[in-house]
Amino acid sequence: MTDDRLLAQVAGIHGICLNYRDMQGINRVASPDTLRALLAANGVAAKNRAQLLDSLAAHRFGQTCRTAPNEIVLESRKPAVLGFGSAREWRLQHDTGGGIVAHGTATTAVELPPLASGVYVLEAVPSKTREEIRIITAPARAPAIGEMGTTGEEGECRRLWGMNLALYGLRSERNLGLGNYSDLAAMCQTGGQMGAGFIGINPVHATEMSHSVISPYSPSHRGFLNTAYIDIGAIPGLRTSPAAHRILSGLGSAAETLRSAPIIDYPLHQTIHQEGLASLYRAFQDEAEAAARNAFAAFRRERGNALVQFARFVAATRPDAAPCSVLHAQDSDQSRLVHEEYEIWLQWVADHQLKAARIGAHANGMALGLYLDLAAGARRDGAESWCNRDVIAHDVALGAPPDHVNPDGQNWNLAAYAPRKLASQNYRPLRNLLAAAMRHADVLRIDHILGLNRSFWIPDDGSPGGYVHQPFRSLLAILKIEAERARTVLVGEDLGLVPQGFRKMMNDNGLYGYSVAQYDRDRKGRLRCPQSVRGQVLSCFSTHDTPTVRGFERGRDIDWWGKLGWIDANRQRRAREQRRIDVDDFLSYCQTGDFSTSVHTLLARSGAAMVSVQLDDICEHVDAQNLPGTTDEHLNWRRKYAITTGDLRNDPRMRTMSTLMNRYRGACRAQGTGGPGDES
Repeated sequence: MTDDRLLAQVAGIHGICLNYRDMQGINRVASPDTLRALLAANGVAAKNRAQLLDSLAAHRFGQTCRTAPNEIVLESRKPAVLGFGSAREWRLQHDTGGGIVAHGTATTAVELPPLASGVYVLEAVPSKTREEIRIITAPARAPAIGEMGTTGEEGECRRLWGMNLALYGLRSERNLGLGNYSDLAAMCQTGGQMGAGFIGINPVHATEMSHSVISPYSPSHRGFLNTAYIDIGAIPGLRTSPAAHRILSGLGSAAETLRSAPIIDYPLHQTIHQEGLASLYRAFQDEAEAAARNAFAAFRRERGNALVQFARFVAATRPDAAPCSVLHAQDSDQSRLVHEEYEIWLQWVADHQLKAARIGAHANGMALGLYLDLAAGARRDGAESWCNRDVIAHDVALGAPPDHVNPDGQNWNLAAYAPRKLASQNYRPLRNLLAAAMRHADVLRIDHILGLNRSFWIPDDGSPGGYVHQPFRSLLAILKIEAERARTVLVGEDLGLVPQGFRKMMNDNGLYGYSVAQYDRDRKGRLRCPQSVRGQVLSCFSTHDTPTVRGFERGRDIDWWGKLGWIDANRQRRAREQRRIDVDDFLSYCQTGDFSTSVHTLLARSGAAMVSVQLDDICEHVDAQNLPGTTDEHLNWRRKYAITTGDLRNDPRMRTMSTLMNRYRGACRAQGTGGPGDES
């Protein structure tokens, strides 16, 4: 066997794709350098022939010495019969330990009783050896919107609408020039009163705003919250604190400077915000109400060691010294402990305020509530990569091959989880991450859900990128387990190169797809009418990465492509001709005379289970929140809305949009004042 054939065989065994078809249907064959780099990232030695032979021999030995598979996925709450040949004794327990869940003896098969959703370890003794089998039991389907206690004017609410917005861009008299969790609560109140079923926002994962990357899709850790969104005027336990009142009163002029700025000034916001928070932390230590102290202690216990590890990383890497100087640490050891405890406190405050926004959404009648966003990955130099370093793929970054979003492909510089390493830990890092992400999510949008099936890894050594298969059934089961526990509806962002049958598999398992009308074309390249969209999706016209409705109509994105030199004059001309056709098609589908009205009428009339309207489109903004492929050239992630949250509820554009959506979809309400997952 030649070295290349041996390499291909080992790569195939470990889930490395030997080839793939791109958007143009061209077959792309992975180079030997790519295969070696991706194998190494997954913990498989493949530098030379000797290592390849050793890796192959180890795999074959592992296969021949077992009588049972390493992993089995079952439906929860149903009995199962596992044919393990000559298995004699067996016992089952949760993967985290504890008492034995079930046990028995068998001559030909292991008969498992109905099991709750979860991950178990089955120990079987077929002869003189002992084997461990990972048993994953998941519900048949993830929660559906019809299970969330929603009612419409004519009974069960089957079709919802909601708003998506950039939290950072909200204007109010309560924030410091950057939208905060209290602003989110205000938007939930407005949306609920107008008939919206949910409010969706950008990811609010932990992100150090001092970092050069401000994109919410490049977080430090997806299992913790972005504390830049804390409302410093709503710290729990300080309502009667004299010190807190003095601190907040002293922010007057600085706060007004930040609020009046036309765009978000992240560095100045961070300085003032952090100084205020650090001072309020001291006030909390001295003057906090007993109930708040107890709630903080309970949060600390609940989140456990994962929270401590996260705080340790942030304290060690935070560049500003404001917390230390304000809190009067005496030496380096005390400084580290002070920083860690401060970061833990910040997470508690953020969690408290996000939870309050969710409860407020339900109290104001929202059928669902908060629609949160899970980024595709975390920065390679961030807290998540450090905390979960044992299961991270080394020397590669997540990205995407060329597609309709970016014809040159993308390197997201995000960390990838190595399938072999993740499975060896029974997927615990991922399970903990998903549980945290769903903690306050009534709906969770999973960015680039295609990564559950295969992910595109780009080696650091300059080799071309390639696809790595993921344990799709197992990851899907883990996702459903956590969604069932949290009672969270799942939306999978399934744009790009989609494997055949992937969307059906998602829908069969209860996940909702994601339809973006300006991308949905037929085989002739014409935009489809949004009314033809399949039912089990969340449908929208625009996203943070696409032109707004008005921007699409005017060809704003084409303007930018030409300005940046991405396309020449001839391609600009052809793009504008195609855009005129696209706009005319939408106007022909619904002849209102106004492009935005036609688009949103078509969305409202569609059979999509959920329709999302962008606040940018309600406000008729022309520029998008982000232009993929740019950093400083375009005003990414820094735009503010032109109207305050207080004025939005009376804005005629908002009222017109809610009237249109309610006309065709109905004002869908939650049953009672509490929503799914509420705590009193």
